[in-house]
Amino acid sequence: MVSRLSDRERVVEIGIGRQPAVARALAAAGLDVTATDIHERAVPDGVTFAHDDVTDPDRTVYTGADALYACNLPPELQRPALSIAREVDASFLFTTLGGDPAVVPVSREAIP
Repeated sequence: MVSRLSDRERVVEIGIGRQPAVARALAAAGLDVTATDIHERAVPDGVTFAHDDVTDPDRTVYTGADALYACNLPPELQRPALSIAREVDASFLFTTLGGDPAVVPVSREAIP
């Protein structure tokens, strides 16, 4: 995920949870990174946190982002996340967890 996003300037992670590795790596690479979650989360240095629910988003959090991304995004959040990405004219990249399907149109790519 990091290599696919490293050429962007500003990215937003949807649902950082307790896995900040991607946000940390992107911030270390010099990107402007905002991480969102519905729960307050500690984020790495260089990452801005925004309390937000992608099913009822604050569009100002996402406006100006080159890309929105999510790791292990559950099916029920894929449509709302894609919708906000389209609204703010940002790319949308995500991974799923285990056997969860993608429920939005995708171009699949294996990530090592």
